[in-house]
Amino acid sequence: MKTYTAFLRAVNVGGTGKLPMQELKNMCAAIGFCDTKTYIASGNVVFRSNKSARDVKQDLEAALFNYAKKEVGVIVRTASELKNVLDQNPFPNEKPNLTVAILLDKKPVKNTIELATGQKDEEIILGNKEVYVHYASGQSNSKLKLDAQKIGTARNMNTIKKMVELSSQ
Repeated sequence: MKTYTAFLRAVNVGGTGKLPMQELKNMCAAIGFCDTKTYIASGNVVFRSNKSARDVKQDLEAALFNYAKKEVGVIVRTASELKNVLDQNPFPNEKPNLTVAILLDKKPVKNTIELATGQKDEEIILGNKEVYVHYASGQSNSKLKLDAQKIGTARNMNTIKKMVELSSQ
């Protein structure tokens, strides 16, 4: 069985997309995922499955649609892929709570940085299937807009590190 981490988009953020983590664990069990663990109430879940990453994503999105009656995006990484996200962080000396990886299903488009708007002191680096952003003045003060934010989901390096730890247990 492979270990996967799924990151749900726009769950329990700003009062939208309410999904109790116990409900998420129940959904995962109903799909057939094993050893399910969630972390904080923002849609982070680790589990094991014999299914492919593609099938895991499709099955979880379908279950979430049935629950929420709307599409909920899911980004899936294997344990090794997630460890690479952490290891490839181009801002290792910056505060982990001020650095995020916007996780995507595929490689970011080459002109992602050029198309950014509202950039002030944020630093942006393209990764394999993520966009790394260091928010020097904090995310809440930023006006940065990236197309990747519309199709991916962002997690700070503290969360990524914790999910790597959970996926290696």
